[in-house]
Amino acid sequence: MRRRLPAGQRRTEILEAAMRLADEVGPDRLTVEAIAGAVGLTQPGVFRHFPAKQAIWEAVAEVIAERMTTAWDDVLARPGEPEDRLAGLIGAQLRLIQATPAIPAILFSRELHVANDGLRESFLALMRRFHGAVAGEIRRAQDAGAFRRDLAADDAAFLLIGLVQGLAVRWSLTGRAFALEAEGARLLSVQLGLLRGSSVAPVDSEALA
Repeated sequence: MRRRLPAGQRRTEILEAAMRLADEVGPDRLTVEAIAGAVGLTQPGVFRHFPAKQAIWEAVAEVIAERMTTAWDDVLARPGEPEDRLAGLIGAQLRLIQATPAIPAILFSRELHVANDGLRESFLALMRRFHGAVAGEIRRAQDAGAFRRDLAADDAAFLLIGLVQGLAVRWSLTGRAFALEAEGARLLSVQLGLLRGSSVAPVDSEALA
């Protein structure tokens, strides 16, 4: 007989199972039945904690948002140069994807977004916050004379975010055949070299930590 868990712990178990299974089968094919089986509950047992499947996804979005914002805030609180914090933001995002590989699929799931406007708005607000953090560090680097001033910080931020998204897709398609953070550091060094307007200099991988 499966041991009874406190409600909060059981909710966490359900959400972790949903994110794990979303990576395995895709968020659009994930069923409550599969989640229930993964945690040893019946479907009614799952619905005692979440009244509908949509509520599971909304709670998953909250978990993802909390993990991302905590990681970003930790980086932004660091002293030092804006370029170091910029590298830290990109590195934090790659580590989150590596730890929870379903994040890109959930963020870009057309089916989830079509069925749930609230979920789409939540993820859009999250991405806007990340864009704002990246653009802010680019502006600080420009003010310090480290980056070119003829580039719009908002546009440069979109390019760096695109690096993360494209790399996550390639990592997934190759069966995670390469080290995500290390490849991110290599490509980031190319991007930062362009922002400096100088020859590309390698980025210390510890800056991504």
